[in-house]
Amino acid sequence: MSYLLSLAASGAEGATGGSQYSSLIFIVLLFVVMYFLMIRPQKKRQKEEQEMRQSLEIGDEIITIGGIVGRVVTIREEDIVIETGADRTKMKFKRWAVNTNVTKTEQHKKEVEAARAAAQEKKNSRKAAKEDKLSSDEPKVLTDDDKKD
Repeated sequence: MSYLLSLAASGAEGATGGSQYSSLIFIVLLFVVMYFLMIRPQKKRQKEEQEMRQSLEIGDEIITIGGIVGRVVTIREEDIVIETGADRTKMKFKRWAVNTNVTKTEQHKKEVEAARAAAQEKKNSRKAAKEDKLSSDEPKVLTDDDKKD
């Protein structure tokens, strides 16, 4: 990366009319690539996290940024109260401190697994139907017993 920047800088120093435009195009292209490789995925991740935090429900099992695992008991505007451990200790956190919604994650994994199983079953049924069709299309050889009937 530093090589590319030094190349762009050296091109800009000794540039004439045509190479100035190529240096400018190179720098713009570099920023476009950085946007699609770094900035856009980060914004997408932040949006997903915000949606997850806004969709918290009472009874969801969560993990906080600090690693505390608990079940949501109360939800307010910007705060949540979770219950942790066997002694049912209640703690109050800000919504931004929620890292993972375990309940939704497990539910999503089950849905994905069910979809995969359904797709595999469909694939197997198609394969079986194709094999049946191939076996029924084969010419039948009549045996002596078939000829008597």
